[in-house]
Amino acid sequence: MEQQSSPRIGVIGIPGMWSSDHLADVIEKKTGFRLLIDLENVLFDMNRGKVLYGDHNLLDLDALIIKKLGAEYSPDLLNRLEVLKFVEHCGVRVFSRPGSIHKVLDRLSCTNQLRQANIPIPQTLVTENLDLAEEAVQRMGKCILKPLYTSKARGMVVLEENNGIRPKLEDYRAAGNRTLYMQKWIQVPGKDLGIAFLGGQYLATYARVAQADSWNTTTRSGGHYEPYEPTPAIIELARKAQEPFGLDFTCVDLVEAPEGPLVFEVSAFGGFKGLKDAHGLNAAELYVDHVLEALNNA
Repeated sequence: MEQQSSPRIGVIGIPGMWSSDHLADVIEKKTGFRLLIDLENVLFDMNRGKVLYGDHNLLDLDALIIKKLGAEYSPDLLNRLEVLKFVEHCGVRVFSRPGSIHKVLDRLSCTNQLRQANIPIPQTLVTENLDLAEEAVQRMGKCILKPLYTSKARGMVVLEENNGIRPKLEDYRAAGNRTLYMQKWIQVPGKDLGIAFLGGQYLATYARVAQADSWNTTTRSGGHYEPYEPTPAIIELARKAQEPFGLDFTCVDLVEAPEGPLVFEVSAFGGFKGLKDAHGLNAAELYVDHVLEALNNA
């Protein structure tokens, strides 16, 4: 699909990372233009009204696709979103919109949105008080202490009664985590699901299957992707979960728990790798076609 006007579409991502490079390659194939932008090396010149990356002013582009805001999740990414909000304000189309990503980047904000939309989530307790946190674990039983900014289970801590709750909480606090976000342990049936949507429309589902000795299913802990066909009811639940955020491309992380389906989170950026490995789907191709269609219809 070649655009006659050859729109200039940049990718916000990480050079050398497969998903970012692949998306930039697909855009180049379809438009003849390639620009992969590492936000760490962008200069936002407020007085001159420029956002510079090397020789490029991002305000001269037709669109940006956000694949990754940075290599690690942290509150600093919110500052990078502010730069992209300015770019969007100046007329450059941004996919997904920075305001939409803002809602899901922070785990507490994402879970709060899901709860307000009446989406079933694991039992979740949040406090800054160590005594209240310790009491909450004793009340809930086994639970997971989760950083507000993380991916692939990085920094998560398993807490359970009679297993050093207080020292673990104190170590977690000492590591700089003031907010204590705790979710009740869910007996995952060896896998959880990534349910992908493009422009709000269902694409496909992949299962993340855990390695035998791991408590989580992430590929970082040895998990792998498999194709999966969920029921229409599960797809509809996932559709409702992602709907309030208005993301152009996303995956809903869901587990079919013994007590019924529960949504863990809605992804800010979606997962190309799971769709490729499980279904042979080139999500980058589909995403770029979605963006080109949106630009054509503007």
